Amino acid sequence: MVTQEHESLLSDTERTQGRSALRNNVAAASALADAVRSTLGPKGLDKMLVSGGDNNATVTNDGVTVLENAEVEHPTAKMLIAQSSAQDRQAGDGTTTTVILTAELLQNALELIDIGVHPGLVERGYRIASRESMQELYNFSKQATEEDSLKSVMTSLSGKSDEGVREQLSTLAVEAAAALTQQVEGGMDADASLVKKIHDLGRPSVESELISGLVLAKERLHSEMKMYPKGGSILILDGGISRRKPDIDINLKVTDTGMIAALNAQELVDIQDRVDAIAATGCNLLCARDGIDDDARGMLLKAGITCYRRIEKPDLELLARTTGSTMVHEASLARAEDLGEFTSLTSEKWGGVTYMKLVGASSGGLTLIVRGTGKTRMDEVARGFDDAMGVACGLVRDPQVLPGGGATQMALARHLRKFAPTVPGREQLAIEAFAGALEAIPRILAENAGLSPLDEVLRLNAAQEADGPWIGLNILTSQTEPMDEAGIIEPLAVSKNAISGAMEAAVSVLRIDDVLWANQDPSIPDWKPEEPED
Repeated sequence: MVTQEHESLLSDTERTQGRSALRNNVAAASALADAVRSTLGPKGLDKMLVSGGDNNATVTNDGVTVLENAEVEHPTAKMLIAQSSAQDRQAGDGTTTTVILTAELLQNALELIDIGVHPGLVERGYRIASRESMQELYNFSKQATEEDSLKSVMTSLSGKSDEGVREQLSTLAVEAAAALTQQVEGGMDADASLVKKIHDLGRPSVESELISGLVLAKERLHSEMKMYPKGGSILILDGGISRRKPDIDINLKVTDTGMIAALNAQELVDIQDRVDAIAATGCNLLCARDGIDDDARGMLLKAGITCYRRIEKPDLELLARTTGSTMVHEASLARAEDLGEFTSLTSEKWGGVTYMKLVGASSGGLTLIVRGTGKTRMDEVARGFDDAMGVACGLVRDPQVLPGGGATQMALARHLRKFAPTVPGREQLAIEAFAGALEAIPRILAENAGLSPLDEVLRLNAAQEADGPWIGLNILTSQTEPMDEAGIIEPLAVSKNAISGAMEAAVSVLRIDDVLWANQDPSIPDWKPEEPED
């Protein structure tokens, strides 16, 4: 009886159970990994993403950009995209690696399940392998020097743009991270969001530069308002100074022409009161989100206050953070304690556009001038800098580095294969499968470089057996060599997050044994009681 009721409730639902559900989920994960695997490594290829509406094309080598712009419907694929985005936020690199590892872990798990290993045992073995991998990473990681930081950032940009641009962006990212480094609870940190980016079309990308201070495409409200190259105080207004409007629709009946003049006079008095309140704080600079009335412009000029209007909310928040000011929502409520400090306010002009340049007294703030010969080029440079900043700031928080070139994954795989026999039960099969998934990274690196994947993996394995875990595959020379000498280094945090994230994503999929697809949207049940029969 109960079964029949359940079947009736699921009559509008397509249901996939057991092994079939797992196979479908693994297939979806593998298809997503296949879409980005050719972008891995310095010889990885680019993807062209074309939007359906306006046919705008984006050319990129960034895995997370490809995934986030993909239109996918399968929930498992969406889970992997979410994991890749989390990897990008946490480490700034390793997004493609995370997706590939997840797909490999699922494929290897499916093979074990096909021979009779329970998914719960596979999950337990994967978690054991992940914990062992985390411990082993610290065993052969090294403390990063300033030179190592630059090499790590350059490694994260491998395959993106040309070498000159990669070197320039890496240098700028390391400089920016150093300038933004602050002491926080638990250690050091650098906030990448304090870097603003503006585009300057027409010049080579290699001429992109980092400027100390925030640069906004804004002009002074009045040409006679003065600059403050030696600093001053700033008030940030989350609003504007304009004639007030009633909150409700009303009609006024004017019986005397003098009433209009009196109304205008009263409005001017209200504007003057708000300007006086701003002037009473002692500020030199006013930055407002909304408009400033023409009458207020003259009043502000007379009060000696330089003003910029219609500044977007994110830029206002950035100004507040870099100057230490408190954003106020109404001019009449401004107080002296709401002011922030800046060390310099100047005006510059690029490409016929006037910019304000402000250097804050707190952390200063930085601006990247992104240059390029086209919008697509500048967008790719901006994405590359974001990746570089993520890695550089990550190294400030955790200054430990590992070898690149597939060396880290191969070293972990070799260690897990030795560790697996020490674990009793079928979990050791899952640990072996985990090791096999890690070997996919050097295998795909070799494949994307046009080398024999099998031969290179065997050669790398033998080289590490002889010379240690820092021996990796230099794709540019097709040789196995010490990665620290070759300058192919990656942050410890990238590998940690990629491996742990891939394991968690794979385990989440493995625990699913029933997929219910609704054939129609759920409707609201009608709880109206039945009418009594006569």
